[in-house]
Amino acid sequence: MKRSHWVVAFLIVVGGFVGFQQYQSWSLNKPQGNSAATTEGGSQRGAGGGRSREAVPVLVATAVQKAVPVQIRAVGNVEAYTTVSVKSQVTGVLQQAHFKEGQDVKKGQMLFTIDSRPLEAALKQAEANLARDAAQLKNLQEQVRRYAELVDKQYVSREQYDQIKTNADAAESVVDADKAAVDNAKVQLSYCYIYSPVNGRVGSLLINEGNLIRLNDGAPLVVINQINPINVTFAVPEQHLADIKRHMAGGTLKVDARFQSDEGRPEQGVLAFVDNAVDRSTGTIRLKAEFTNNERRLWPGQFVNVAVTLTTQGDAVVIPSEAVQVGQDGQHVFVVKEDKRVEVRPVTLGSTSEGVAIIAKGLAVGEQVVREGQFLLGPGSRVEIKDSTKETAESTGEGKKGRADGGRRDKAKADAKRGES
Repeated sequence: MKRSHWVVAFLIVVGGFVGFQQYQSWSLNKPQGNSAATTEGGSQRGAGGGRSREAVPVLVATAVQKAVPVQIRAVGNVEAYTTVSVKSQVTGVLQQAHFKEGQDVKKGQMLFTIDSRPLEAALKQAEANLARDAAQLKNLQEQVRRYAELVDKQYVSREQYDQIKTNADAAESVVDADKAAVDNAKVQLSYCYIYSPVNGRVGSLLINEGNLIRLNDGAPLVVINQINPINVTFAVPEQHLADIKRHMAGGTLKVDARFQSDEGRPEQGVLAFVDNAVDRSTGTIRLKAEFTNNERRLWPGQFVNVAVTLTTQGDAVVIPSEAVQVGQDGQHVFVVKEDKRVEVRPVTLGSTSEGVAIIAKGLAVGEQVVREGQFLLGPGSRVEIKDSTKETAESTGEGKKGRADGGRRDKAKADAKRGES
């Protein structure tokens, strides 16, 4: 009897454990009321045209036809038209610098004076040697004249006459050498006065007055840069070389230079130089443009944005460059149809210049394209065209200011009502 009680008790425990496990599993898998409501509500929203079918706010632009320059753009470096490193050609003490650092100088203007006393003494010595040898030459020439008469009368031998003639010729050569020495001494003396070889602007004075300057010193006295006119060098990919050569054959190509921090009027110049070889390491060709630089906006060492204008396309269809998108099938735009739905249309891009894209194929004049908000669009999406002027006002803070003023007025009204109550 006791054994049967134990068996019954064991069966009750096992059955209770199994039942508890089944109840727990059923409670975890039981659909909740809120979930069902959510599912039902989601189905209703989907059936009623949910958010996926709501109009997407976008900004649009209209394709227009206008003349657009065809340009090649690059980053260029400004270089002085002429750079002169002024060095001394004689050894001496620097007595005076006749300019201030950063000053504009003219061609032929005196820059430096070097102690000239040693060279003046050398010049006087050379002139004295010339005078001595010239006097000796005069005496020998007189002897030649007298011996010529005597040899004709056979009072002296021909050999004596030839000796006197040889001495006179040698003395004449010595005089010529003395004249050359005098000229050289004058040239050396002129090196004590250094003049500017070009019109330009001087830099820092690298050697101060009172220092001993030696011939063939490595460091220059000063560096002069000619900045009127001035050059800008830049490199473009070699595939543009054929177009550049073709358009250069038809006339001078204009070049614009813009600054990174200056959106105003660019400096205008002309293309003056095309290098005679393509750089094999980079695959680019080096070009140089010349600018008059009358306002001196360009300065040696600056980096500028360069645009070479090859030609002007008069009937180009253009849209803002941000309207062009790139997908798996290439470049495309979202065209807004009359029913406010968009069409994904592939286009062929001509070039991009200053935020404007030239459409060679795929778009007609007057069609509207989406320029902002494309990431929410797909084929056939409905759009809501926003007013770009309102967007601009909000971005500049006017919209925020209006909302802040309205909030202050609402708060004042609420405070007045509380006071009346």
